[in-house]
Amino acid sequence: MTLHEIYFTLRPEDIAYVKFVLESYDGVGIIRTVDRKQAVIVALVVEDFLATARALFAALKNEIDIAEISRPAEIGDDWLMQELATED
Repeated sequence: MTLHEIYFTLRPEDIAYVKFVLESYDGVGIIRTVDRKQAVIVALVVEDFLATARALFAALKNEIDIAEISRPAEIGDDWLMQELATED
């Protein structure tokens, strides 16, 4: 199973809304906050739902100010595992 990372920047107050919208579509993907201060998030999406996730984000662009960005260099190679380890 291939996992795709799609990075976005948006207003901090919209992070919860985007998380709610994507995760309400069961199995499509999850949202992780990469940088709270700069309001950078990543959508982790499996291959089978990539088109669905892209359509959801295209629709969200009509509602909120959200822009896809390249993967930030400063997050390192194992950022998700580090993030999960600090949450436990």
